[in-house]
Amino acid sequence: MADETWTVEVDGPACLGSGVCASVAPGYFAVENGKSRALLGRAEPTEELRDVAVLCPASAVLVRDGAGRLVE
Repeated sequence: MADETWTVEVDGPACLGSGVCASVAPGYFAVENGKSRALLGRAEPTEELRDVAVLCPASAVLVRDGAGRLVE
């Protein structure tokens, strides 16, 4: 059976610190010292995470499905 959780990370050097991720999915992201960070390394699939992966202006939010494919 495939892994049903997604991995969630932020590419720190690419992050602009816009806060879009923390605004759309506050339970999953926080902005600290001008950069976003993922609060959880793994999470159940949600539309919020999918939205953040698409809306990040720097494409710094990386959400991958259980097979390792980027969620878009």
